[in-house]
Amino acid sequence: MATLIAGLVGWRVVRAAMADLALPAGAADAIVVLGAAQYDGDPSPVYRARLDHAKDLYDRGVASRVVTIGGGKSADRTTEGAAGRDYLLAAGLPAEALVAVGTGSDTLVSLRAARTDLAARGWDDIVVVTDPAHAARASLMARDLGFDAKVSPVRTGPSVDPDLQPRYLFRETLATLFYLAVGGSSGLGSPVL
Repeated sequence: MATLIAGLVGWRVVRAAMADLALPAGAADAIVVLGAAQYDGDPSPVYRARLDHAKDLYDRGVASRVVTIGGGKSADRTTEGAAGRDYLLAAGLPAEALVAVGTGSDTLVSLRAARTDLAARGWDDIVVVTDPAHAARASLMARDLGFDAKVSPVRTGPSVDPDLQPRYLFRETLATLFYLAVGGSSGLGSPVL
């Protein structure tokens, strides 16, 4: 039974990674970009790929707002959220379209922090931007937190390297199983809220 469950979760991770949603204009209240490493305000290549994808979605009119999320380490001078906002501002997005939520050391904590900010603005219909292998777990977490969430995975950047994909998909399958077992929507653990 455990093998069957792991296989089904793995299939869901792969299916979400390969999904290419053609999101129409006005599809969401906001585009939420999951953070990744930043170095003194300079987004890592993985994070830049996510930010560039979010800019493309914004330019296509999928949403009129972009929310960048993610905290920082104790020695950092900035957060992932702030670094992402600054990157998109420099890329030409207007300041009034950008919101940075600089809290969180992982996907769930960052999405929880974003939920508070987004709920205050009445934005619950979101498009989450992340890496392909991370799409299934990110979508599951966002929905468990009450968002009406769609995921738009990146199609360029280091996270789509064919040499890394099998390991990344395997890791995300295990991470999704863990999430479901200890607090996700399976109901087996404590609630994520």
